[in-house]
Amino acid sequence: MELKQIENLLNEALELDEIHVQGDGSHFGVIAVSDSFASLSKVKQQQMIYAPLTELFTTNVIHALTIKTFTKEQWKREKLFNMPN
Repeated sequence: MELKQIENLLNEALELDEIHVQGDGSHFGVIAVSDSFASLSKVKQQQMIYAPLTELFTTNVIHALTIKTFTKEQWKREKLFNMPN
C-alpha cells in the first residue's frame, strides 16, 4: 500500500490539519494533527484514526499501526521531536 493512499483515506474521512504517514510492508505509523482531538480521550483519538482504515486491517493490508495525535498547539511544541525521517 502506498503511503499517499493512507494519507488520502484519512484526509477524506477526517478534518485534519496535517497528516504524516510512514512505514513499509504492512507496518505503518501515522501522525495526525487536528484541533478536533482536544476534547477527546486518547482512546477516542485513536478510534478516529482507525475507523477509516478498518477495511485495510480486515484484509491485512495494514497489520500494525502506530498512531500519534496532536492538536495544532501541541504540534507546534512537539514537531521537531516527532517528524518522520
